[in-house]
Amino acid sequence: MSSENGTNDWDLHPELYQQDDTGSFVLKKDGTPRKKAGRAKGSKGRGYNYHSETKAKLAAKKAVRDKQKRVDAVEAKLQRQRKTLNSSKELLNKLDNKTVTTGQVVTDDVIDEAPLKVKEEVNNNVIFQPNDGPQTDFLAAPEIDVLYGGAAGGGKSYAMLVDPLRYAHRAAHRALILRRSMPELRELIDKSRELYPQAFHGCKFREVEKLWNFPSGAKVEFGFLERDADVYRYQGQAYSWIGFDEITHLPTEFAWNYLASRLRTTDSEITPYLRCTANPGGVGAHWVKKRYISPAPPNESFDGNDGLSRKFIPARLDDNPYLSEDGRYEQMLKALPDVQRRQLLEGNWEITEGAAFTEFDPNVHVVIPFEIPIGWERIKGIDYGYASESACVWGAVDPTDGTLIIYRELYQKNLTGVDLAQVITNMEVYDPYSVQGVLDTAAWARTGTTGPTVGETLQRAGHKLRRADKNRIQGKIQVHEYLKVQQSGRPRLQIFNTCPNLIRELTGIPLDKSNPEDVDTHAPDHAYDALRYLIMSRPRLSDPYSQIRNLHLQQAYTPSDSTFGY
Repeated sequence: MSSENGTNDWDLHPELYQQDDTGSFVLKKDGTPRKKAGRAKGSKGRGYNYHSETKAKLAAKKAVRDKQKRVDAVEAKLQRQRKTLNSSKELLNKLDNKTVTTGQVVTDDVIDEAPLKVKEEVNNNVIFQPNDGPQTDFLAAPEIDVLYGGAAGGGKSYAMLVDPLRYAHRAAHRALILRRSMPELRELIDKSRELYPQAFHGCKFREVEKLWNFPSGAKVEFGFLERDADVYRYQGQAYSWIGFDEITHLPTEFAWNYLASRLRTTDSEITPYLRCTANPGGVGAHWVKKRYISPAPPNESFDGNDGLSRKFIPARLDDNPYLSEDGRYEQMLKALPDVQRRQLLEGNWEITEGAAFTEFDPNVHVVIPFEIPIGWERIKGIDYGYASESACVWGAVDPTDGTLIIYRELYQKNLTGVDLAQVITNMEVYDPYSVQGVLDTAAWARTGTTGPTVGETLQRAGHKLRRADKNRIQGKIQVHEYLKVQQSGRPRLQIFNTCPNLIRELTGIPLDKSNPEDVDTHAPDHAYDALRYLIMSRPRLSDPYSQIRNLHLQQAYTPSDSTFGY
């Protein structure tokens, strides 16, 4: 290559051409020097290499451009998050301005009143939304002690899991969820594993303690109560929320009352609550019905004897659209035996599964009080207890057909022998003569003391008593016999409607699962035992004229036999 003045390029720029070890040019076939490959160092045109500093500068500019793109993307995302945060704050402010009548439940009405962006945000992040009706009423109830019970499949267990989360954002909140046994408890724990981590990110479950820890410091504990004595494992503990799923599995009210004494908190912003769910039936149906259902109509608030505000919220299958729509669950419930069908499908609390006396019918065996004729034989049966109830039932025998009429009852705790004697005396003040009777044999037993027994105390007070026949199996058979309807259409046993405790026990006392020939002694049975003693005394028809003739003598009666009182 030659320049315009005839000078060769390899002469001007020999560094651009290949040279051998001797410094001579490497020639091409045409005899001209061969150029080096690539661009010249520092050149910008064709055939020149970029300088290393230039390369570094270009690479740095490219890295800056890439980083800027990433920063822009992060800032755009951050801006979107700020908008979401502001929307959430608006919703919280709206909820804070709501009255307490809405409880802690975000209803559809509240969401509908919120801005469109808030609606979208709420709907996109809903973890749980209660069904309209009883489930929402249960979660929003302001009463301290609430039962959500009735038909199966109404969403009761899920509501039990959701309700303690109302204060999960407060460090002092501690909730206790209970069931009767560990296998039943496992079902609730599994459901909580699905729900709680979605509702509160960062909450952790400790398997050994069966305890959820929430980021705020709040805790939700799972426990079980197989026996009344199990309540003492919670002695010294304090809970701001206590719930029992299927509370009719508890035989007595003792454990529930004890746990209510653990209900307290140091946080003034937290209102303590007792919550329970149940299906009709079960060993504890009698006391659950007495505590929650009998005192007031459904969905009506009332105050219990302990001063706690209470409410019963009935559950129905059609309250849960997930189970009721296809009808399969309903068909399964309809296929159950009559008693279970009426309990689980209809939510009927008037019948008890496994009841010992299924033939007992309040429409047949319960009558309006009437004046007992003076000539009818009268007798009483007494079952004594101090910590538990002392029960006494008074009966009169209709001489026309031998029907036993229970016309009075006593059902009271914490009575000494002297107290019991006085109470019975006061209740018999209008009877025409001192009513003879039978007393639980345990009341005659000595326990190492030298003083009089309860039986002796009652005798000294003028009550004619002898030891009761305590054959449990034969006694139960006799009660069945007396409940039978005679050819006349009248049963051998009728009870005045002023004896609610005896009526309640005959309605709901269950059979013993280990011995179906007997009743479950863990259930309240004091009035039943008194009735059994009375019937086993074999009350007989006596000459009415003899009873009238002996009225005055019996008022001043002194037993000649200190053992049997006759």
